[in-house]
Amino acid sequence: MNRYTLFAHSALLRAWTFGKAINAVQVFLTYHFSRWRKVPTMLGLPFSVSVEPTTSCNLRCPECPSGLRSFTRPTGMLSPDLFDDFLNQTESHLVYLNFYFQGEPFLHPTFLNLVESCVGRSIFTSTSTNAHYLNVQTAERVVLSGLHSLIISMDGASQDVYAAYRKGGSLHKVLEGIKNVAEARKRLGKRNPEIVVQNLLVKPNIHEKNQVENLAKSLGADRVVFKTAQVYDLSADHHLVPDEAKYSRYKRTDEGKLEIKNPLLNQCWRMWSGCVVTWDGRIVPCCFDKDASHQMGSLKESSFARIWNSEPYQQFRQAILFSRSKIDICNNCTEGTKVWA
Repeated sequence: MNRYTLFAHSALLRAWTFGKAINAVQVFLTYHFSRWRKVPTMLGLPFSVSVEPTTSCNLRCPECPSGLRSFTRPTGMLSPDLFDDFLNQTESHLVYLNFYFQGEPFLHPTFLNLVESCVGRSIFTSTSTNAHYLNVQTAERVVLSGLHSLIISMDGASQDVYAAYRKGGSLHKVLEGIKNVAEARKRLGKRNPEIVVQNLLVKPNIHEKNQVENLAKSLGADRVVFKTAQVYDLSADHHLVPDEAKYSRYKRTDEGKLEIKNPLLNQCWRMWSGCVVTWDGRIVPCCFDKDASHQMGSLKESSFARIWNSEPYQQFRQAILFSRSKIDICNNCTEGTKVWA
């Protein structure tokens, strides 16, 4: 573990307070009590959330609603005032905030100001990016913002392989982005952010897996993680799903289709520990609800705590506990399954 990863782990520990720990214990106990009784009980508030800066994106990745421009919900940018109000309501129990859901966060005109607001409230802060906007000046601002973790998507070690998934993308810009942030940390004498390169494993890039890891680390990445790909068309010959079972979250059925390996047990920790906030203030259960079809409430109309404990949210948790397989967004979910990446 290098010093940047160690610093990130230390920052996460420092984000915990006695009050946040008590809240997390309440969440943990009521989650397991709810599983046992098959009745949703809720004490405490979520300690991990994802917040969407924007749905806009510069790329056209084939299995991403942002890339496909296939949303029915509107495209827009997170209001700083809305986000500040959200933090005022949640900072006492939030430990971790990830600035990502759909879209490219660095397209938000004041994104790093949002990061600074979050870091300033002692919340561990991360984001995920395609790295096309990490020029030298922005890289310095990223470091100075206090961002704890920067996840960079790098899905290939050559342009042709990278662009097989990252449609419209430039691998050169990704590599420059990694290098710029690593050099900015060193130049400014900072230990943040930890640079985590993420490789989405798809059939066209499997053969470059080791090259991606070596190249990323040579440029200053602290860790390289591999992630299985989510697809929506479950035909057996999907051009993105790897043939190697260990690199896929799907298995091939006798009927010639793909089926997720997840047994879809009637449980979901995420329904008790966290949620997603869209750019326009909608609260949705998790990151698999890309189009916000299961909206639990809006921060423009109600407080966060009221939404979290509302009847619609409790009914959704009840449905999870009784028949998770009947919920559309759960049928492509990895919660509760073990996959290689």
